Amino acid sequence: MDLFEYMRTNTLQKESPLASRLRPRTIEEVVGQEHILGKDKLLYRAIKADKLQSIIFYGPPGTGKTTIAKVIANSTKSEFCQINATSAGKKDMENVVENAKQTLGAYGKRTILFVDEIHRFNKGQQDYLLPFVEDGTIILIGATTENPYFEVNGALISRSIVFELKTLKKEHIQQLIQRALTDMERGLGAYHAIITEEALDFLSEMADGDGRKALNAIELGVLTTERGEDGKIHITLPVAQECIQKRAVRYDKTGDNHYDTISAFIKSMRGSDPDAAVYYLARMLYAGESITFIARRIMICAAEDVSNADPNALVVATAAAQAVERLGMPEARIVLAQAATYVATAPKSNSAIMAIDEAMEAVKEQQIVTIPNHLRDAHYPGAKKLNHGTGYLYAHSYKNHYVKQQYLPDELVGREFYHLSENGKEKDTKKHMERIRREAD
Repeated sequence: MDLFEYMRTNTLQKESPLASRLRPRTIEEVVGQEHILGKDKLLYRAIKADKLQSIIFYGPPGTGKTTIAKVIANSTKSEFCQINATSAGKKDMENVVENAKQTLGAYGKRTILFVDEIHRFNKGQQDYLLPFVEDGTIILIGATTENPYFEVNGALISRSIVFELKTLKKEHIQQLIQRALTDMERGLGAYHAIITEEALDFLSEMADGDGRKALNAIELGVLTTERGEDGKIHITLPVAQECIQKRAVRYDKTGDNHYDTISAFIKSMRGSDPDAAVYYLARMLYAGESITFIARRIMICAAEDVSNADPNALVVATAAAQAVERLGMPEARIVLAQAATYVATAPKSNSAIMAIDEAMEAVKEQQIVTIPNHLRDAHYPGAKKLNHGTGYLYAHSYKNHYVKQQYLPDELVGREFYHLSENGKEKDTKKHMERIRREAD
């Protein structure tokens, strides 16, 4: 390294963004990802023993893919080189491979090649690496935000271990922010900044699991906020809002506001007000409410408040619940809005919930001794000797596929639980039931 290269590197270390300066140097400094970096986990043991094979890191932005690769670079005795698939060409790859061959031949050292954004390589570029990965000339570490099983060559996948990185939890983000504010060497400790609990909670929520986003925000806050009378920089909620360009919504996921908002959301759907429903939906999404929690509430409302007045409401709500788990945000907001507005504008009926609640009460209050003999199972040996199934009338053998016979236990004959409404499809169902009963007389 010449003098100019040394000066450039030194300047970059001082002037680079906080997220880059604060990047962990050892595996113990990595925050989150305990499911792959716990001391009993394969990746932790492989890094510690310097016995890596080709791997691919897959996960959302800001979860530590490049960070773990850098930790490996600091831990390994192998040669380590890095390229970015967005800018690297075949010539760059050829240089890496040639140097790897020379290093292996001359010193017996293998080369670890870290390819960031590996999904950006086209098929030809990925195919070029394959034989050198296969013969051990190169140990490949790929990082991607896209599903590697769709975006990475199947042959490379088969020769690699895929590790999925999870979105960082709120407590992980808070740990990163506190580390940034106290680290005197690489962080912002020299600025003597302090952050309020309210601001810390807000930033850790709004970072949405992205550690880089949180560190960028706290760095901007510290560098642009004037010192207070006590000589310290105070990161308050208004400062945090400015840094991340998002207004704080009063919303505590475990407090009254959480329950008030979800209650208003459900009651708006029940009350057939789609405008209010999407407003409360937006409010919850903005505050970081769990999309799976919201989807479950829509499913419940579809069954409880729409029911058989429009049976498709539950179909739509259930499909939405499955879709949001696969899509995640921000696309999940569209799916949830479709389901919420469908349920809100659907004809309403609470007949099903009234029926099951009334039936449950009957079960609780009244001792039922018998199920009518003609309804009992007649398929096991000896059932006929007990007259089980005797006298049963097969409904499909009669007009309208309906025949009058006793289905309820003797103690409940004549009892009605399900009272069809005059709304939506239930109105038609009610007419249908009246007709087939009348024609069976």
